[in-house]
Amino acid sequence: MASHAILAEKAVSVSEARKNLSQYFIDEPVAVLSNNKPTGYMLSAALYEKMLRIIEASGAAEPGLFRPGAARLQEISRISEKLLLEADTAKLSEFSE
Repeated sequence: MASHAILAEKAVSVSEARKNLSQYFIDEPVAVLSNNKPTGYMLSAALYEKMLRIIEASGAAEPGLFRPGAARLQEISRISEKLLLEADTAKLSEFSE
């Protein structure tokens, strides 16, 4: 039986995470398990941004590797503009922050 390293102090099953996903976005990684095997990790935006700054500053990754490039940003803008222009008043009234 193979063992799987869990690289986090906290772990949650996929089914448990689905019940209240936002409670697991904390300032430390949370392992997400499926059949007791890690399938991914969740972390807060602040921790993710900090990790990116450390990785980029170390030179271990190409600059911009974790960020969308100009072409992808233009595509996202084009798609968003199209969706907004096609949205009806009812759809727009559903928006909340």
